[in-house]
Amino acid sequence: MISTHILDTSCGKPASGVHVKLFDAHTHTLIGQGHTDADGRLKDFVTTKHVLTTGAYQLEYDILPYFQARQQDTFFPKVCLQFYIANLNEHYHIPLLMSPYAYSTYRGS
Repeated sequence: MISTHILDTSCGKPASGVHVKLFDAHTHTLIGQGHTDADGRLKDFVTTKHVLTTGAYQLEYDILPYFQARQQDTFFPKVCLQFYIANLNEHYHIPLLMSPYAYSTYRGS
């Protein structure tokens, strides 16, 4: 399973309503997409049409509309994160900590 969580560190709150897409990094095939919930979470991207395999994947976060709705400028309109799935039995949680002019990430649990 692949999930994500976005925190807006400029206000210390979850970033809700952010559109996030999951792609196969090699073919750029869209695997799944959704919007973060009120807690800034998107719990699972994978649709029943796609079976995860080992390999590289990419999450694309469309953060410009989030900041525009708050009347804030942002230097990063999108954040694209590539990661590698080595073990299909593990949960891959990718948190994004963002602000208008910076972001960071890590492998969560």
